[in-house]
Amino acid sequence: MDARRFDKSKLPSRHVTEGPSRAPHRSYLYAMGLTQEQIHQPFVGVATCWNEAAPCNISLMRQAQAVKKGVSAAHGTPREFCTITVTDGIAMGHQGMKSSLPSREVIADSVELTMRGHSYDALVGMAGCDKSLPGMMMAMVRLNIPSIFIYGGSILPGSFRGRPVTVQDLFEAVGKHSVGEMSDEDLTELEQVACPSAGACGAQFTANTMATVSEAIGLALPYSAGAPAPYEIRDRFCFTAGEMVMQLLAKNIRPRDIVTLKALENAATVVAASGGSTNAALHLPAIAHEIGIKFDLFDVAEIFKRTPYIADLKPGGRYVAKDMFEVGGIPLLMKTLLDHGFLHGDCMTVTGRTIAENLANVRWNDDQDVVRPANNPITPTGGVVGLRGNLAPEGAIVKVAGMPLDKQVFRGPARCFDGEEACFEAVSKKQYKEGEVLVIRYEGPRGGPGMREMLSTTAALYGQGMGDKVALITDGRFSGATRGFCIGHAGPEAAVGGPIALVRDGDIIALDAIKGTIDVEVSDEELARRHAEWAPRETSATSGYLWKYTQTVGPARDGAVTHPGGAAEKETYADI
Repeated sequence: MDARRFDKSKLPSRHVTEGPSRAPHRSYLYAMGLTQEQIHQPFVGVATCWNEAAPCNISLMRQAQAVKKGVSAAHGTPREFCTITVTDGIAMGHQGMKSSLPSREVIADSVELTMRGHSYDALVGMAGCDKSLPGMMMAMVRLNIPSIFIYGGSILPGSFRGRPVTVQDLFEAVGKHSVGEMSDEDLTELEQVACPSAGACGAQFTANTMATVSEAIGLALPYSAGAPAPYEIRDRFCFTAGEMVMQLLAKNIRPRDIVTLKALENAATVVAASGGSTNAALHLPAIAHEIGIKFDLFDVAEIFKRTPYIADLKPGGRYVAKDMFEVGGIPLLMKTLLDHGFLHGDCMTVTGRTIAENLANVRWNDDQDVVRPANNPITPTGGVVGLRGNLAPEGAIVKVAGMPLDKQVFRGPARCFDGEEACFEAVSKKQYKEGEVLVIRYEGPRGGPGMREMLSTTAALYGQGMGDKVALITDGRFSGATRGFCIGHAGPEAAVGGPIALVRDGDIIALDAIKGTIDVEVSDEELARRHAEWAPRETSATSGYLWKYTQTVGPARDGAVTHPGGAAEKETYADI
């Protein structure tokens, strides 16, 4: 259907543009230079998470202009707006990280409110940093109007004395510096070369993990999530997205036609196959929640368990996102998974075709070693593993990509810290022992509040050469850049009296990522006695948004979500 012949009587923008009673509304649109023809075309929201906080977001406004040209070329009327982003690399290691996960909800909520308030008919959502990607996708499936997701692209790798480096090397350099293995001068030189361009962190950390998800789940155009931010081809992807969203509008293909249970399973599969971030085990359940699909941590973990790890990407491997894009991109990864029975090929995508149809012409590239064939994996099971036991009855998650099997079992005495700062101080001063299990608690969604990431602590351990000599458990989160036996999302969290709150220094903790178990060697009777003596801690968030977040946020197992979701809906925005 030609967009110029759209019947707006069924589109949301009719509430703003059609009929004599909307003359005042139209006057505002004329004030911004719109023509009569543009006013009576479909309105497409072009939402970006642009800001000047970090390189991940800085190119989004430029890329949005290409999207708008594509929308206009297809006879739609683009309406650009921005929402927030909290960039984890900047927020890491201090109280600012408490804002990170809550920002996902604010992004989804603010996009929803903007779209609702102005009655836009379709959405192209653009994001660059960790929580902005799932936040934008959550808004798309919540609104259920025709939508396309565009990733801002990854950063180019830096070069330090002839060696490629990423920001992960910097976080680990802090640990080396703390034990005298790196000089002030070398640290200063490294920090000036590690991040040489616009774009999100280049390895398979959370941003690139969720970018990979965007293609696998069907909300992004093939190849669009892999191209680095500085590459000019990004503008072509953006222009095409603007055109394609008008086709989705004409065909009435909506996000909930695309994001099904099978599509979520596809997304979890590519996370495991690429050695992606454990944060995906929060974000996929949160996306599913928006539609009313049950898909929690254990569902994600079950897929992780049966998926081969095949993409040799940092932090566990050798390559970054740019390298994978240049040898065939995410479609190459998906193609071998599909060919060997690990993907549902019949899932619809924003191209208007299925996954199998999109991948039909993708050919295997024998002249690369970034991605292995799915029948010849790096390891036979996924790079991320779910755990369960008496220390985490609601589950926990660990990234094992790049870890040898003999390092995936750990047993040792607990060393407990109430909050990340206390643990980081002990690590910085080397006030811990080899063989200990460091426990960081009261950092969960409610207790933190905000479920902070612990990259500063884990990277410092690695920098000190202790990354594989201790284990770390938290009810908070870990960055996609974290390496070592680091277990996050332990639930129930300490703030609600979960077992992690009851552990004491010296308790023996047994971890087995091969069997998927996480236990403290304390009797049920003793844990019950300790729980009877336990009292909740008062949170520091007694006002403002973080207070509001603590009142509604749910457990990590279900995605740390803050509203009833699709299961409670009576209608979606698209049908109003």
